[in-house]
Order: sequence, then C-alpha cells, then structure tokens
Amino acid sequence: LLVERGKGALPGTWSLPGGHIEPGERAMAAALREVGEETGVEAEILGLTDVHDVMIRGVEGQISAHYVLAVYFGRWVRGEPVAGGDVVTARFVRRDALGAIA
Repeated sequence: LLVERGKGALPGTWSLPGGHIEPGERAMAAALREVGEETGVEAEILGLTDVHDVMIRGVEGQISAHYVLAVYFGRWVRGEPVAGGDVVTARFVRRDALGAIA
C-alpha cells in the first residue's frame, strides 16, 4: 500500500502511509490511524520491520531536527484505497511493479 504525496516536504513522491504520533498515542496505534486517514484502508499490524533515525542538519552542521521512523508490516483487513489528508493517490502496488513508480 503506497501513497503519492500532494503537499508537504516531498510533493509528487511515493511513500508508505505515515505521519506523526499524537501526544499520549502509542506508535502502533498512530501507524494504524495514519493508514486509515491517508488511504481509507483498515489494516492489522503483524510486526516491526525496522526503525530509522533521520537527522536534519542546519547550515553549520548542527542537528536541527531528529525524526524516528518506525516501519511496520501488516495485512489488509478491509477497505479500498482512497486518497485522504495530504495524499493525492493511494493504491496497492505489487512488489514487482515498484520500479514503475520510482
């Protein structure tokens, strides 16, 4: 399940659904909420794939922002992909077709 961003940091790029964690929200709950908000799809998380640290540096090399990205894998439960939020397109993409949208 991939989304094409319409605005924000990288408009026109494809990515996994995702976003920020609300205060007091658990990471897995935030992931499921973001999938629903951005795609209309209900999913079930099966496990954690990886955790990435992204550090944004200012002009003098100092860290100005630090993001932690938790990447989960899951399965579709119900719903058809429909773009929502800052997303212009949401769709299921076969693994062998990933190169066509890159």
